[in-house]
Amino acid sequence: MTEATPPHIVVLGGGSAGWITACLLHHRWRARGGRVTVVESPDIGIIGVGEGSTPQLKAMFDHLGIAEAEWMAACDATYKLGIRFTGWSEREGFDSYFHPFPGPVDLHSEPSFTHNCMLARRGFTVPAHPDDWFLATTLAETGRAPHPGENFPFAPSYGYHFDAYKLGAFLRDWAVARGVEHLSLKVEQVELAGVGEVAALLCEGGKRVNGDLFVDCSGFRALIAGEALGGEFLSFAANLFADRAVVAPTPRVETFRPQTEAVAMSNGWRWRIPLTTRTGNGYVYSSRYISDEDAAAELFAAVGLSPDEVAPRFLQMKVGRMANSWRGNCLAAGLAQGFIEPLEATALHIVIATALEFAEAFEQGGYTPQHRDTFNRNIAARYEAIRDYIVGHYRLNQRSDTQFWRDNAANQNLSDGLKAMFTAWFTHQDIADANAKNYKVQAYAPMSWHALFAGYGTFPPPTKMQPLPPGGSAADPAITQQMLAACATNFPKVDW
Repeated sequence: MTEATPPHIVVLGGGSAGWITACLLHHRWRARGGRVTVVESPDIGIIGVGEGSTPQLKAMFDHLGIAEAEWMAACDATYKLGIRFTGWSEREGFDSYFHPFPGPVDLHSEPSFTHNCMLARRGFTVPAHPDDWFLATTLAETGRAPHPGENFPFAPSYGYHFDAYKLGAFLRDWAVARGVEHLSLKVEQVELAGVGEVAALLCEGGKRVNGDLFVDCSGFRALIAGEALGGEFLSFAANLFADRAVVAPTPRVETFRPQTEAVAMSNGWRWRIPLTTRTGNGYVYSSRYISDEDAAAELFAAVGLSPDEVAPRFLQMKVGRMANSWRGNCLAAGLAQGFIEPLEATALHIVIATALEFAEAFEQGGYTPQHRDTFNRNIAARYEAIRDYIVGHYRLNQRSDTQFWRDNAANQNLSDGLKAMFTAWFTHQDIADANAKNYKVQAYAPMSWHALFAGYGTFPPPTKMQPLPPGGSAADPAITQQMLAACATNFPKVDW
């Protein structure tokens, strides 16, 4: 490999992470002679739980030139306009809220929402529930798809729900058709070349796969980045208690809202994800507070399943990140790089960001590790910003029914950035300014932070709220609702 020539990249592991990385790097460098080989064991399955995305997945498909009509049908996909959180707060009027993906129409309504939030934070009784102010919320509630008619130029931001197995298979076929080499082999050993460098993957049958740069998508095992290169793993267990999930599908629903549902349970939360062929269900929980058997029973009771109908599938989650995503000539991606529980569906978001930011850093450095330290710092900052936002969901919870929720509300293992965001909210500071000061990578916009705090009803106790004084002015959500309802008429109903 020379400085002017893109590398031969060997990706260990398929699944969504492996094939997303392969597609993006091949797409960027194939015209300049870059090569990508994916080594995927036929005997090792994928986790296959990540069935929701942020809008970055749409941006990736647009970047690759893959039409929605092509991939969505192949992956049983549906639209996702945001997440409905239910049962995370016991405060009256705040038992449920919707976290929307922000869009251009929201620029007209967000200032009213944040204005009312500031008044409510100061103890004035004004309408400050996030459900009243955003187009995506209105579209999800009325079951509308995110594609407006041609006379309405403001499309919302949106993500997807999909079958993770089928997404990986679709991307594999798309990549192979465009020149990515696919080797169905089991790797038996990683051959090193000096300290911190990989020479080749040694596979069954004596096959040796050489490469210039290796991408570890081998899952939680982290065969290259962890086992072979000894990369340090930084656990988030002190911040995020959940370490297990139990999953079980239910039949497809005939009508659905284009949203993920995140419903609080006794010792965690469960998702409900509508696909065109089935409904995905899973319970994310902490093994310190509930057994696998009891978690499965709780999930089955919640979704109306009997153990005779389907067997639960249990997953162990290794929550945290590698200290350095890029080490030597190895880039860790997907579960080998790190994992933050799926509450905000950020797993593929990080995979996409890692591939694109790595490609930019590697290319700017003349295909050398010149910018490796900067890249690692940026990816670490992204992980920690996402972690903090998800920790905020648990730390701010307003439940008291189980020890799990009480311990989360009392958890003091918070980063300085998250503490600063809490301080800003409770001392009536500007949240956008606090977000910019405390997070180098702003994984979540100020609107999202407002939705989180306000969605739980994180305001002074009801007994201390008071009417606005004479001359005070609050935004009227009825006016915004009228505008949003008119906008929604430009969007069609969801069509299965």
